[in-house]
Amino acid sequence: MIVLAFALSAVLLLITALHVYWGLGGIWPGRDGVSCAHAVVGFRGVDEMPTPFACFAVAACLCLATLWPLALTGVFASPFPREGLAATALLIGLVFLGRGIAGFTPWWRRLAPEQPFARFDVTFYSPLCLLIGLSFAILGITEFSA
Repeated sequence: MIVLAFALSAVLLLITALHVYWGLGGIWPGRDGVSCAHAVVGFRGVDEMPTPFACFAVAACLCLATLWPLALTGVFASPFPREGLAATALLIGLVFLGRGIAGFTPWWRRLAPEQPFARFDVTFYSPLCLLIGLSFAILGITEFSA
């Protein structure tokens, strides 16, 4: 489980770093703010990236999620009881699973149809959310059964 926890934390750390980069004004994977928004936001009619505050807020949440698997496996010290960490891991997993599932629904496609986001979402973003959610679920369930 420690290998899964480290792998999950590494992936979440990379995603956190991307959100910080965007909060600082980064435009990758686009050529400018509009093309970046079309690639990573994707909502109908989007023409600019979210505010730095929004990017940093998401990064802060992701940073906490990055620490969770390490705390759950005992690698990172935590003042919370292991049962609470496990339950929260399951809740975090449900959030990511929900986002991953949503990405494959017609409702989400109507909400976020911009290209290349729609293609990236089906190919990368939603499957990654499903994988992250499943990883949190595995860690949480394993801790409950231990």
